[in-house]
Amino acid sequence: MMFLLFQLGRDRYVIQASHVLEVLPLVELSKIPAAPRGVAGLFNYRGQPVPAVDLSQLTLGQPARDCLSTRIIVINYPDEHCHPRPLGLIAEHATELIRRPVEDFAQPGLVLGDVPYLGPVLMDGQGVIQWVHEQRLLPDRVRDLLFCETVESSS
Repeated sequence: MMFLLFQLGRDRYVIQASHVLEVLPLVELSKIPAAPRGVAGLFNYRGQPVPAVDLSQLTLGQPARDCLSTRIIVINYPDEHCHPRPLGLIAEHATELIRRPVEDFAQPGLVLGDVPYLGPVLMDGQGVIQWVHEQRLLPDRVRDLLFCETVESSS
């Protein structure tokens, strides 16, 4: 299976490459006042506003560094009705693909209920790589804030 490799701090993570719509350079974001932790803002994706989540801010409490290798990974994220909605994930060093069989990943032996997106791990010559289940990243309340349906006013 093909995976997109990225970093949060010094740690390495992967998401399934087949779940990635596009990897974009880091662009200027429009801030969202009073947004929950990790929500970095909105960006223009193919003519529509799309929310972006800074994975470093969400997980480590510090924003991703503004480096050439810091990218916006665009995925489809299920809204409350399981309809796919575009979501940007900001991550450092998101420039490499790796191919590994699913069987190479093992359960880490630690289950953290507050982070349901952390999956099995893979060991390589550089250490641990953890699989992130990106479809479980956001708490329901954050998902609902980002993907709430707008009510059109009738005139």
